[in-house]
Amino acid sequence: MAEFPPIEKCGTTISRESESVASDLDGTLLRGRSSFPYFFLTTFETSGILRSWLLLLVSPLVWLLYHFISEAAGIKLLIFASLAGVPVSQIECIARSVLPRFYLQDLNPETWKVFSSFGKKIVVTANPRILVESLCKEFLGADEVIGTELEVDNRGRATGFVKSPGVLVGENKAKALLQACDPEQLPDVGLGDRQTDFPFMKLCKEGYVVPPSNNVEPVPKSQLLKPIIFHDGRLVQLPTPLVALVTLLWIPVGFVLACLRIAAGSLLPMSIVYHAFWLLGVRVTVKGTPPPRATKNSRGVLFICSHRTLLDPIFLSCALGRGVSAVTYSVSRLSEILSPIKTVALSRNRYKDAAQIRELLKEGDLVICPEGTTCREPFLLRFSALFAELADDIVPVAMDNRMSMFHGTAARAWKGMDPFYFFMNPSPSYEVTFLQQLPEELTCKGGKSSHEVANHIQRALAGVLDFECTNLTRKDKYKALVGTDGSVETKKST
Repeated sequence: MAEFPPIEKCGTTISRESESVASDLDGTLLRGRSSFPYFFLTTFETSGILRSWLLLLVSPLVWLLYHFISEAAGIKLLIFASLAGVPVSQIECIARSVLPRFYLQDLNPETWKVFSSFGKKIVVTANPRILVESLCKEFLGADEVIGTELEVDNRGRATGFVKSPGVLVGENKAKALLQACDPEQLPDVGLGDRQTDFPFMKLCKEGYVVPPSNNVEPVPKSQLLKPIIFHDGRLVQLPTPLVALVTLLWIPVGFVLACLRIAAGSLLPMSIVYHAFWLLGVRVTVKGTPPPRATKNSRGVLFICSHRTLLDPIFLSCALGRGVSAVTYSVSRLSEILSPIKTVALSRNRYKDAAQIRELLKEGDLVICPEGTTCREPFLLRFSALFAELADDIVPVAMDNRMSMFHGTAARAWKGMDPFYFFMNPSPSYEVTFLQQLPEELTCKGGKSSHEVANHIQRALAGVLDFECTNLTRKDKYKALVGTDGSVETKKST
């Protein structure tokens, strides 16, 4: 490693906007040197539990090959075990919607300070280009990504093998960089973390080595180029080999536990569901003062909730101790069958939906999530203003939850499994915070427009949750996560 100075010697006090940099990814731009967690994430999302077990079982052999035979051999086995037979379109979708959040949680602050100070940025990596290109270009500002290229058959599926010249390690990295750049305009600075990076670093005018940095805190979210607002996938934690093993072992236990929890919520009277959930390890915290039940001679209260999972209305009812009807834009047949409360699907026709909501309010209290879709990150999407014209008694409710193993939402997966995945967490929690009912002067009846009412409630909920308001919509979410304009759901989402 003495061949190149440490990265601390690379000065960034002067402007380097006119210069270029080429950097390795694992162990250089990222603190971690292992790419196993990202292959496991891709396998779990594209191929399911059995293929994930296979990848985990071959991981010791991958480690032996990587450290004692050759890096290229270990990476080839990792690629074959995780990607053989997987449609390239699915790999691209996971690379865009799942992996960036985990990668950015592992960004090396010292390397990022250097890398981001240059004008032209190139990432040279042994990873399959398809897995990291979205991350590098969209979130790291890379102009070009040079990575291992996968072989693809005529059906658009990865064969599990790689194209010539093979895995980009050692001399292959240097050759790939030479092919991608004008020989007279090679990068000014090369960054790497191991000897197999030295060949491409020698092509640069300067080279710097990144020492092991697992104990260094990652780059804070505030220093990233852009925030991650939309994120998909089922797994909460980065699946290191140990976390992956624990997760896979827990799944059958968690599924049985989820069935018990769902049965308790569906079959028991809502007045005792709160206590049943606590006995079964589901923590429900209620803050604020909920309004009294609507009387027969009055219209119901309209509860306006932030939207975290499909279970929001269930936990609202749990907090109230009584069932509250809910309206939603989409609900799976399984969720409809299991739901302990009345659930009504809206048609997305403004006039038809308005008439339906008015009728439901005549029957009693009603809950609606005006974001129209869930968002996991600390952001609130744009609120639909339709509800503001339909009710005089409006109570905002801030919903938030905590999950340690599985996310209870997924854009690409079957929504009917969302409640199961939420309840499969060892000890999931929900926090329900009731805000004060809107005074008349802040409603449409008091002279405010429906958009003013919606924006006021969005800001109030964001303040309680410490979230950020956005103007993004359901269509923006589906365009970002599944590559559509949001007008058509994926096949598994209904």
